[in-house]
Amino acid sequence: MALSPHVPELGALELLLAVARLGSVGRAAAELGVSQPAASARIKGMERQIGVALLERSPRGSRPTEAGRLVVEWARGVVEAAQALDAGIDALRGSRDARLRVVASLTVAEYLMPGWLLALNEASPGTAVTLRTANSADVAARVLAGHADLGFVEGPRTPAGLSGAVVAADRLVVVVAPDHPWARRSAVTGPELAATPLVLREPGSGTREVLDRALAPFGGTAPPRLELASSTALKAAAMTGAGPVCLSELVVVEELATGRLVSVPLTGVDLHRPLRAVWPAGQRPAGPARALLGLTRRPARGSR
Repeated sequence: MALSPHVPELGALELLLAVARLGSVGRAAAELGVSQPAASARIKGMERQIGVALLERSPRGSRPTEAGRLVVEWARGVVEAAQALDAGIDALRGSRDARLRVVASLTVAEYLMPGWLLALNEASPGTAVTLRTANSADVAARVLAGHADLGFVEGPRTPAGLSGAVVAADRLVVVVAPDHPWARRSAVTGPELAATPLVLREPGSGTREVLDRALAPFGGTAPPRLELASSTALKAAAMTGAGPVCLSELVVVEELATGRLVSVPLTGVDLHRPLRAVWPAGQRPAGPARALLGLTRRPARGSR
């Protein structure tokens, strides 16, 4: 059943209780952080709403009328119940805010997320984080479906239905085994790269999307020699001589340094890409999701 229009709002009842306890509208206003004129107007408005005088005013202060004392007693139960509700809501929010569900593309999850989560644990040690990996298309789908609080994708655009922020930059490279003919090339052109069957990530991955867009002016990518769903599998395929492989520069730092793989110089092809955090459009990350987003924008330790 709906309440009658004679029931005052909660804030007015809190003010009435403060006046009854302190004996002064001015002192009650100061305690609640409002001006005395605003408090007086609120009391008068409540008296009009209820239809009875609630306070007796004198130079020595204010005290409840007989009717006011009844309203004060009834109001005390209402305000105490509201305070219990407020405390319960805080507890629920604290429990919710102590959990963070993240879904990230493989490159971000393997090479960037560990450092970010370590920093989050140092800043908020009570946060329980669940991290899942997927290709960028599946990351977007999981965030849109409400299965993750924050997602991280690779690719040239923010997926439809999501808002995003660039958190890092990356570059794709083409790598081959040291004995591959391309290992001795001074450069491979865009048309050559487009015409060559490559070892690639599966459709839906950010890596595949960036490469497809970069090679679109040259007729698009040739049918792949192999399609593999992980960076580890791609590296292994390159080192065993399966053919040129396109993957993130972050993934092959060690292999390039030790000479197990060779980076092929390219000309006329731009394979730079942003890495983005994403969340549902029209919402703003809150709690641990907001904290993690802030940490992604800090320089890594030891960087200059």
